[in-house]
Amino acid sequence: MRKTTIQTLFGLLAATLVLPTAWAAGEVNITPNMANVDIVYQGKKIRIERNQNQDNKLTNSFSKTSRKCPPFCVQPTIVAPGVDTVSEIDVLYFLMTRVKDKTGILIDARVESFYTKGTIPGSVNIPFTTFTKETTDPDLAAALKQIGVKESGLGDWDFTNAKPLILWCNGPWCGQSPRAIKGLLALGYPASLLHYYRGGMQMWQVLGLTTVPGK
Repeated sequence: MRKTTIQTLFGLLAATLVLPTAWAAGEVNITPNMANVDIVYQGKKIRIERNQNQDNKLTNSFSKTSRKCPPFCVQPTIVAPGVDTVSEIDVLYFLMTRVKDKTGILIDARVESFYTKGTIPGSVNIPFTTFTKETTDPDLAAALKQIGVKESGLGDWDFTNAKPLILWCNGPWCGQSPRAIKGLLALGYPASLLHYYRGGMQMWQVLGLTTVPGK
């Protein structure tokens, strides 16, 4: 399969195109050409934008700088051979294209307790533990079906219609989405369809981008 990166798909678009997005009255935009992004999530219109209060600071758990390692160790830039690492801009373009037309899925790979507290709009919660289950586990089969994979029998899988995915978790110190990616690779998921948003929830919030409660 010919490798198609998120940067190839959206990089030129991001660099050259002024998208039809409503411009906020404030001064804190996402890029010079992008003030905000409107998506439909769980049946509601959600506007993703940055916090306009330039004095705002994080006061929640994502303001922490230090966590015990292991398990909260700094993750490598490249989580696995052939898997692209992407930025916030790439996530936004993925939402506006792949997620919008249902040809790709943005996966919050954290456990449900993190997801319900707040997630990136447009995300689907599939905990990383799902992708490390036995091949006969019904939860794994259901999750793979959700991302376009069919069971071909005897524990094998048909990836012909597998969808491009971006997986993310709590931040550069979080190993949940890397473990999910490695689990998918072990099952045979094409590396060219997997993308790792390393910044995760911590960097998303550091940039003041919109979050919503997971349901």
